[in-house]
Amino acid sequence: MYTQLEQRGMHQPPVNVSTLHKMKSDGEPIACLTAYDASYASLVDAAGVDLILVGDSLGMVIQGHDTTVPVTVDDIVYHTRAVAKGLRRAFLVADMPFMSYSNPDQALENAVRLMQQGGAMMIKLEGGEGQIDIVEHLARHDIPVCAHLGLKPQSVHKIGGFKVQGRDADKAKEMIESARRLQDAGSDIVLLECVPNEVGQTITQSLDVPVIGIGAGPSVDGQILVLYDILDITQGKTPRFVRNFQQDHTSPLAAVEAYVKAVKDGSYPAPEHCFS
Repeated sequence: MYTQLEQRGMHQPPVNVSTLHKMKSDGEPIACLTAYDASYASLVDAAGVDLILVGDSLGMVIQGHDTTVPVTVDDIVYHTRAVAKGLRRAFLVADMPFMSYSNPDQALENAVRLMQQGGAMMIKLEGGEGQIDIVEHLARHDIPVCAHLGLKPQSVHKIGGFKVQGRDADKAKEMIESARRLQDAGSDIVLLECVPNEVGQTITQSLDVPVIGIGAGPSVDGQILVLYDILDITQGKTPRFVRNFQQDHTSPLAAVEAYVKAVKDGSYPAPEHCFS
């Protein structure tokens, strides 16, 4: 059944949507990271990361912008294609950039590009009530979708900066309901960014699909961080939820392996990485 995998020297089949859903049901934490090129993708894959995101965060960590807004579909296609070259096992997700999914037809066209030209296995879009129709449209065309709730970096100018979302009871309730609706519309994964622990826990318990967190507390189904942050490459102040895994290790591979271990054994995130 896995002849092609044996030829590539693999002992485990590639991660897919079913794998991720089984990990949730089995209570096995999902370890995720970003990557933007083939070399780092190969390293992250070798370290045992389950899911790799080609995030529009590349606009900040690769291109030097202050926000993710300038990133284009061409940028994501280019970097996704490079990352795909370095992967064997990990599941590959690509971000839909700012204003690349303003209506269902545009979203479908760009999602197809990311999958056909970039090699993505799933697309991620910053969700909410306004994206229900788009998620339904993509799901009808068998496009796997990750919906992104909480802090949505593409909306940074609208929300007034990078800040924790869902501390207000009404906003938390709205986010929880949006997560349910996005799941029902066809989202295969929900990503939560910068929300209080309680909100992360409630959404995770409310959904059948995996919930991946970045600054969303310890009770979600998996964790994701920006690779450059955990390797201490990012200069200046890093977000509260970031942990430097490079400082205690002599190689990037060892640092990423330590990150995977910490996610799997629950030692990351610690209380100092969380929001209340």
